Amino acid sequence: MKTLLIVFFAATSTVAAQQLPAGAGLDVLKRRCLSCHEADLITAQKLSLVGWTRSVDKMVRWGTSITPEERDVLQPYLAQHFAPRPVASHPATESGAATYQRLCLTCHEADIIEQQKLTPTGWTRSVERMMRWGAAVGDAEKQPLIDYLASRFGPR
Repeated sequence: MKTLLIVFFAATSTVAAQQLPAGAGLDVLKRRCLSCHEADLITAQKLSLVGWTRSVDKMVRWGTSITPEERDVLQPYLAQHFAPRPVASHPATESGAATYQRLCLTCHEADIIEQQKLTPTGWTRSVERMMRWGAAVGDAEKQPLIDYLASRFGPR
């Protein structure tokens, strides 16, 4: 049974790895990242080059071994293929800015919000968490607020 699970896991990882985009950093990603992580964890991140650099820095602090040459290929590969998507569904609006001023700055200092640098998905999670914790963001205000935050305080 144990052998069967190992074979299944290896086959699953191989299939996921085969679906990754070709590019200069793919071999490094397979060798250094997929030994610990499933491909979907990596592809779901949607980070900027700065975000991927920080993520690789964290992995190095946690004990992974990667050469400077490998980093020079891996980080641009990750940023090219797994970057944040621009907000297209709703432009940042005055209503989003007004909601930010009226509700977000009631509890938070502006600098803590500006430092977040989240993707639209990250801002959605953050706004929904604040709503669960009692922020009075109405349904009509939610998406304009998220769009405003993502356009002003997204990854660079």
